[in-house]
Amino acid sequence: MERIDSDYLLIGAGAMGLAFADTLLTELPEATITIVDRHGKPGGHWNDAYPFVSLHQPSSFYGVASLPLGAGRIDTHGINAGFHELASGPEVSGYFDAVMRRMLLPTGRVRYFPMSEHRGGGRIVSLISGQETQVDVARKTIDSTFLATSVPSTHTRKFAVADGVRIMPPNGLPDLWRAPADMPPRFTVLGAGKTAMDTLIWLLGAGATPEMISWTAPRASWFFNRRCVQPGSAFFEESIGGQLNMMQALATATDATDLFLRLEACGFMLRIDRASIPTMFHYAIASEAEIAILQRVGDVIRMGRVQSLAPDRMVLEHGERAVMPGTLFIDCTASAVERRPPVPVFQPGLIVPQMIRVPQPAFSAAMIAWVEANIEGEAAQNALTMAVPLPDSIEDYPRASLVNLFNQGLWGQNKALSKWIHDCRLDGFGKTVSAVRPEETARLAMLQQFRPAAMAAMANLQTMVGA
Repeated sequence: MERIDSDYLLIGAGAMGLAFADTLLTELPEATITIVDRHGKPGGHWNDAYPFVSLHQPSSFYGVASLPLGAGRIDTHGINAGFHELASGPEVSGYFDAVMRRMLLPTGRVRYFPMSEHRGGGRIVSLISGQETQVDVARKTIDSTFLATSVPSTHTRKFAVADGVRIMPPNGLPDLWRAPADMPPRFTVLGAGKTAMDTLIWLLGAGATPEMISWTAPRASWFFNRRCVQPGSAFFEESIGGQLNMMQALATATDATDLFLRLEACGFMLRIDRASIPTMFHYAIASEAEIAILQRVGDVIRMGRVQSLAPDRMVLEHGERAVMPGTLFIDCTASAVERRPPVPVFQPGLIVPQMIRVPQPAFSAAMIAWVEANIEGEAAQNALTMAVPLPDSIEDYPRASLVNLFNQGLWGQNKALSKWIHDCRLDGFGKTVSAVRPEETARLAMLQQFRPAAMAAMANLQTMVGA
């Protein structure tokens, strides 16, 4: 068995792992990192994603801090027209490959073990040869896999599928052209999340009519309006104004339902069906154009989660539904990010990156690396990196918002950290605020409202969650 020395052992070469490594290498110029990942390439779940996936947030603040993603373009057509570009899945995969090849490995301070698994205690095992490598870790191990990202092509289904049922993850849809004689007469999309939405939009864009589609969605969801998460001065009123509107809603809402209705009224939140109030919120982002396309799907089945599928019927939690012969089921039921109870980010000999600002996993991981490099003592490190509990229902959102605001309040008290956040490409909005000129009085007036609005929001949220 080969033995190697390394300051840090990083488990996982996905977005959070690479964002952490990139910032740590910048902040600690002598540190060495060993990276181990089961995939054959960097990028984590992006290696397994469906071909038509894209980012849901602007490319300009995704990835790692030291390498821009995209060209800073504004899209001119399609469902993202008028907004900052959204990198496609292949673009993101190529980007993370470039991060490894162009940014990390050339430092001479990174060792990378793809197609390998960490078996505990610093023991790395090659999944191809079984060869073992023992890493003697001088400082800490970083487990960037805590959030356990799950995608349709790799997850284990939680329902039974009888023989004769046509079912696939969305990954297989672009290959249907290979067998035109077997083209399904009907498509049933399973799942209520963003993957299901992407799949529905792809089907409609590929030529399926709304009448050919059923959507089994146990719950309806709220979505951030993409208009309100655009960086840059050109979008100041939409983004910074949207943040102020959000603060004011957080400060005045009486309960979770009232909060989301207030956020919808100011344009910060979107929903597909105006006739019902959604109960789910996972920080998904959508444009108004996407919502309009999804509203074309009329057969939305709200009978709970799928229990079993047969060629002639599907059984759900609250009833059964007949199925047209030859229907193709598209499994979009993977959980994406697993909603585990948060744990301390900094533990003895261990760092567990989690979201400390939502919904920004890459920024969160990069900032955790900055804290590791610049803040002494576990207690002080954890004080700055309280993990935000990821919401599932709208009832969870006030608590998540409270932690989010609490974290940002603490960060503002640390001058060095505040400067790093302002300068960090992954932050997105700090430079938008600092670019306001003295003569822009309306924008300055808006910024002056933030502090009292945030304080009122904190007070009201504590009441809402019973803190």
